[in-house]
Amino acid sequence: MAGIAWPPESELDEIREIVSKMADVSKEEVRVVVSPYRICPLGAHIDHQGGMVSAMTIDKGILLGFTPSDSNEIVIRSGQFQGEVKFRIDENPQPKRSTSKNENTVKDSSVLQEQCNWGRYARGAIYALKSKGNNLSKGIIGYICGSEGLDSSGLSSSAAVGVAYLLALEHANNLVISPTENIEYDRLIENEYLGLKNGIMDQSAILLSSHGCLMCMDCKTKEYELIHRPKVEENEESEEPKAIKILLALSGIRQALTSNPGYNKRVAECREAARILLEASGDYEAEPILSNVAPEVYETHKCKLEPDLAKRAEHYFSENMRVLKGIEAWKMGKFNHYGNLIAASGRSSIQNYECGSEPLIQLYEILLRAPGVHGARFSGAGFRGCCIAFVEAPLATEAASFVRREYLKAQPEIASQINEDTAVVICDSGDCARVI
Repeated sequence: MAGIAWPPESELDEIREIVSKMADVSKEEVRVVVSPYRICPLGAHIDHQGGMVSAMTIDKGILLGFTPSDSNEIVIRSGQFQGEVKFRIDENPQPKRSTSKNENTVKDSSVLQEQCNWGRYARGAIYALKSKGNNLSKGIIGYICGSEGLDSSGLSSSAAVGVAYLLALEHANNLVISPTENIEYDRLIENEYLGLKNGIMDQSAILLSSHGCLMCMDCKTKEYELIHRPKVEENEESEEPKAIKILLALSGIRQALTSNPGYNKRVAECREAARILLEASGDYEAEPILSNVAPEVYETHKCKLEPDLAKRAEHYFSENMRVLKGIEAWKMGKFNHYGNLIAASGRSSIQNYECGSEPLIQLYEILLRAPGVHGARFSGAGFRGCCIAFVEAPLATEAASFVRREYLKAQPEIASQINEDTAVVICDSGDCARVI
């Protein structure tokens, strides 16, 4: 994994030491799942409609140290939460009632864990693997932790946790499962076991990404492509930035606002818009998702949508086009244009998808003013968490200081509660989830 500095060997050794004492085995017998967080520069809120998305992992995420147990028992401890999760793999966990994402509960693992049982994702992994007919005979003894300060930040920690448990259980039981199969298994954890109506972009990015690449996926066909950004030679006269870093700017909002309408409602609005557009064109058979609506059908019949549904459809079709334009810009090394598309995506999320809150919108606007920044938008569902941005590497530290300072002015009460070391984090691209 050339070029990947995370996780450092010291952190891996610390986790191995913890698990070796838990299981009374040597450190050499302990394996560690590296399951990175992801960002989605373009393709906001359209994966559940079968749209085009682009994503990449970062050099932060979930680490799960584990060793196979001598029985069918699973024992997990956490670096973030107290207590110990202990259950048997023959307990056959059942799906819970449907959960309204970003309403009373939200998607990311940490909030679900605090409100319910932080071991639900381990049980969900058992459910997903068994529901597809996999034979599980061995449990695991493990210790799980996430990058400090970044849980509940809209970087898909939930998908990273689910993928980590899947890979650990598969390794312990000698199961050979492809990344595309694990995308489906993680979907089962979130859609069926936890009742969240999200798409497949998060786990696809975590399982398919490659360092330095943009992962682009058609969420309807599941076809994907890894695209390297062309290198700009130092002696070339170009206005394009030569080296890019990723900024994560935390809003300090960890809980979903009770006044927001919830993620699942947005999904339902998109489907209702699709149904109206399809039926207006005479199609009563196609699944009511917006990727099944041809752009010309949308243009012809969008006048039939009431205002809220019209906004959701406009976001879908404009965002899908931004992804396609962004892929071409990335391939050609036109990063300034790519950044402009990201900023436009952020505006559409606010105006058309109507997610966000005052602090998040202020943070988005501050990032766009920061030195060296090329594009910014909300990360995750967009009701809390963080904003992401690309920044020219030589200006990354200056930009981070600017964002921290300006956000403290805009939201002194919220911003003052954020750990200063993790308020604005400078990252690089990461690699796919793996066992080491």
